Amino acid sequence: MKQQNFTASITVDQTPEQVFKAINNVRGWWSGEIEGNPDKLGGEFIYRYKDMHRSKQKVTEFIPGKRIVWHVTDAELGFVRNKTE
Repeated sequence: MKQQNFTASITVDQTPEQVFKAINNVRGWWSGEIEGNPDKLGGEFIYRYKDMHRSKQKVTEFIPGKRIVWHVTDAELGFVRNKTE
């Protein structure tokens, strides 16, 4: 399988610092359980929502007020047909 990437962009009426702070507040906007450290470079965290979603992320870029990148290193999604997605 060839490598596939996903990128999304949106425009909001907030400062970059406000947006970064909101995105980095993972526990504030994901309704499942969060284990680990999502708020620093190199941090890893696991997100779980019932038996439908479990994923592990690693923070690979962390530039306050500018950019945060999470790399999904493992996932189990109970709501998709293609389990390799």
